[in-house]
Amino acid sequence: MKKMVDELKKLIKFKKTTEVGDIVLITTKNPDMLMYAAVRAIERDDSRRDEWWHVHMTILSVPPQTAVWTLRAPQMSGQEIFTMGGDERFMQAIDLLEGKGPEPVAKIIKPIRRIK
Repeated sequence: MKKMVDELKKLIKFKKTTEVGDIVLITTKNPDMLMYAAVRAIERDDSRRDEWWHVHMTILSVPPQTAVWTLRAPQMSGQEIFTMGGDERFMQAIDLLEGKGPEPVAKIIKPIRRIK
């Protein structure tokens, strides 16, 4: 899984954090699978002493599926590979605005002068 994640990081620009509205790339092992999901909500899990979060997602498949995973911040932000049911998983938000620079500045065009 580590090797796959390293290869993905060469191909895709990832964000350092995961927020509501982000598109995340999820990698699973057994079965080997890549999928995208839209993060719909992130809520604190008050039943745990440590900081765990309920991450509500819509998996962008046909048909779309909803899922709620309980993760720590390093797991949902791609800092850690984690396991669910004994299978390794990786999740990190992708940067869809990669390469977006400043808005172009309008160029002022001087009016044409007539020569008589």
